[in-house]
Amino acid sequence: MKIGILGSGDVGQAIGHGFIELEHEVMIGSRDPRSEKLMAWLGKHGSRARTGLFQEATKFGELLVLATKWDDGATENALTLAGLAGKENLNGKIVIDVTNPLDFSKKTPALSMGFMNSAGEEVQRWLPECKVVKAFNMVGSSHMFKPKFEEGEPNMFICGSDDEAKKKVSEILKDFGWPAIDLGDITISRLLEPLAMIWVTYGMKTNSWNHAFKLLNK
Repeated sequence: MKIGILGSGDVGQAIGHGFIELEHEVMIGSRDPRSEKLMAWLGKHGSRARTGLFQEATKFGELLVLATKWDDGATENALTLAGLAGKENLNGKIVIDVTNPLDFSKKTPALSMGFMNSAGEEVQRWLPECKVVKAFNMVGSSHMFKPKFEEGEPNMFICGSDDEAKKKVSEILKDFGWPAIDLGDITISRLLEPLAMIWVTYGMKTNSWNHAFKLLNK
């Protein structure tokens, strides 16, 4: 499968690495596809890896991953650029939304929205013909592919308003080493994004980023 990733940071690169390891083809979209960091990423991943502009990655991908920063309108701007190649490049595609609406204007990060709205819902509004699934937003990039924890296998909570899209994303997560738990429609992003803040807060408190969430059933 061809994967288009919008966002060239650690998260986008880590997810791209995972898809390449699973023998998919990946294009990372960026404002600067020839940047030093992306050239280094290309050098590690061979013929299955490509870089391009946002709109090129959008056109390339049969499935898209949104892994941009949220603050300063970065996600909305990236989606605007991604649509420049034609709206038909987006319509009907599954979009895995990895974003968290974090505000970094103060000493410690905080959520910039919540209660009655979420980044996941905003993305779905911006891309009404796409099938948006929130996933991967509650763990750090180093554990996104084949996570290994001494205390057991973590879970990935997901949400979205299209059941078939969630089934497909759950299959992808299984291949990445994550059993998925579907919590409902895209409005559940209002819960999953604060869960990411719990992950961040614990990491800042312990000065360690080697943790994840697990749902235990009796």
